Amino acid sequence: MSQPAQQQQPPGTEAPMRPRPDHGEHSYRGSGRLAGKTAVITGGDSGIGKAVAIAFAREGADLLLSCLPEEEQDARDTAHWVKQAGRKAVLLPGDLADPAYCREVVARAVESFGRIDVLVSNAAFQMTHESLEEIPDDEWDHTLAVNLSAMFHLCKAAVPHLRPGASIIATTSVNSDMPVPTLLPYDVTKAGIANMVGAMAQLLGERGIRVNSVAPGPIWTPLIPATMPPEQVENFGSQVPLSRPGQPAEVAPVYVLLASDEGSYVSGARIAVTGGRPVL
Repeated sequence: MSQPAQQQQPPGTEAPMRPRPDHGEHSYRGSGRLAGKTAVITGGDSGIGKAVAIAFAREGADLLLSCLPEEEQDARDTAHWVKQAGRKAVLLPGDLADPAYCREVVARAVESFGRIDVLVSNAAFQMTHESLEEIPDDEWDHTLAVNLSAMFHLCKAAVPHLRPGASIIATTSVNSDMPVPTLLPYDVTKAGIANMVGAMAQLLGERGIRVNSVAPGPIWTPLIPATMPPEQVENFGSQVPLSRPGQPAEVAPVYVLLASDEGSYVSGARIAVTGGRPVL
């Protein structure tokens, strides 16, 4: 797949993208691997979060989807696919930069479902900058709050409600090992998430809670045209061995494995979905 040069205002939405991303709407086939489970997915409006939501629902899970208020239209489309699979979808718009909202996400899931079996900390923010000096102080703080601190607050609130066999899954990035200089704040948060996952897997192992991460490479999501210059968007994904960006639907099955009982001995892992670029 190739894509024309294009640009949006952040946080970006699905409708203007050309071509439209594939979230597995017409391809993913479930087999009951998450039957009876409940899950929280942040960034569930589009991109990887949407593909994970569709896959989880078709595998039998009920979902709470977190999104920004300005992304609620996309989130409603995600909820449509979840309900079409016969599962429950609870939408909770808000800003993950606010620790109180992170706690509300967990509280609403417990209120809606009685428990949480899977927590997917996926939402992220990034912006491209050509020099260190042009990175605004408030953007640095916001990037760390949304990408890194939110995961801490979500996990801290959720752990008392997680039973043995529960799964926490974070979205890191190939950038955690190979930082792109123009995405410095984002790089830092993704490396931090990778380390947080490694520490929490050890900290929570005795409770029977598994903690893992998925490290995507170039995946075609609204974040790309909303945060990169048009010429970079046009060449996005061409640098990996498979010579194309990945689709969100191509990442979601890894989250299914980590959420399911089939991944019962997988904890502290970081699984690369990068189109051939190694994650060390």
